[in-house]
Amino acid sequence: MNILLKSATISAPSNTSIHNKKRDIHIKNGKIEKIASRITPANGTKEIKLDNLHVSIGWFDTSVSFGEPGFEERETLENGLKVASKSGFTDILLNPNTNPIPDTGSDIVFLKNSAKATITNLHPLGALTVKSKSEALAELFDMQTMGAVGFYDFKKPISNSNLLKIALLYAQNFNGLVFSYPEDVAIKGKGTVNEGEVSTRLGLKGIPALSEELQIARDLYVLEYTGGKLHIPTISTAGAVKLITEAKKKGLDVTTSVALHNICLTDSELESFDTSFKVNPPLRTTKNNKALLKGLLNGTIDYITADHRPIDIEEKRVEFDNAAYGTIGLESAFGTLNNLIGLEDTVNCLTKGRARFNIPLPQIEEGVLANLTLFNPDGEHTFNYDNILSKSKNAIFLNRKLKGKVYGSINNDKMVLNV
Repeated sequence: MNILLKSATISAPSNTSIHNKKRDIHIKNGKIEKIASRITPANGTKEIKLDNLHVSIGWFDTSVSFGEPGFEERETLENGLKVASKSGFTDILLNPNTNPIPDTGSDIVFLKNSAKATITNLHPLGALTVKSKSEALAELFDMQTMGAVGFYDFKKPISNSNLLKIALLYAQNFNGLVFSYPEDVAIKGKGTVNEGEVSTRLGLKGIPALSEELQIARDLYVLEYTGGKLHIPTISTAGAVKLITEAKKKGLDVTTSVALHNICLTDSELESFDTSFKVNPPLRTTKNNKALLKGLLNGTIDYITADHRPIDIEEKRVEFDNAAYGTIGLESAFGTLNNLIGLEDTVNCLTKGRARFNIPLPQIEEGVLANLTLFNPDGEHTFNYDNILSKSKNAIFLNRKLKGKVYGSINNDKMVLNV
């Protein structure tokens, strides 16, 4: 690859000499050769000129699901990684919700090998317990040795407190990161949506905030006792934000994330009984959304995620109670977030936090490997079916106004553009 990005506005807050400056960027053989106000292209150099081109380090998402192996009708690894790269994401954590569930070192090797020579770097999560049944720990050390960056029974809480205690103690031997999904199954019962006025009016069984908060409180007590590293994915309540805030003040090594739709949308969307809005954790209320957004912007919540989860149409176009949970979100993540909090905070939210998972942080500097996202932060458009790149079409932000456009990404000596 030998390309020249012309007149790109660089978003790089850590490098004040180029931050918000318009520069030409020459990339050759995967490396940033030169950054200057004006570069005259040599023979064989391909010029990239795009309207209002902006560049940042590549974006990062901590909760992405595809389907392969086992659920290729939802999404394949090949197409899923193309979706990620075209959506601006050069690094993703892949959730362990396939068939078979990746709970051995060889499973991690398969996933890593399947993602070789792609633009987007795939960082697999291994199951915390064998077959994610919350009965016995999986091969955590072996999986980490083979490339797993954490251990997670996807969207399944660890009901056995002692098992969580053992996991946190054991993982400290190799600096492993334990995930714990915040849901008390006894409190949740048969609930499918947020417990409140909307669920009562619609006759849908509710999931109270208590289900999430009780589990988080337990997890934090166990963490305080054992030490170790804990990640609590996709919180959805104001009470959860408060609990995480207090834990961090105590010095506990805990991080957390929030799904973009849990900040932008409320359970009022359920009035139509559209199963696109059936997600877990469920859409809650404006009060919770405001607390989550505040927590994200002040750093209490470490990550924003699209919580991308393709589901094929047969599992969505059924009665609401029987529909599968999940939405795709990579394609709409930037435009939704940019519309909500503006460019500076959006880029910060989409690029921070790789160190938690031992993933190198890219830089925009001469002589380093190019890991970049290309985008235009301006202009509004309506997200429609033509914008969906995934095999599955279960998009929660369908027909909503987004701000900005992702042009593509550059990584691993490859480039993909949506123009």
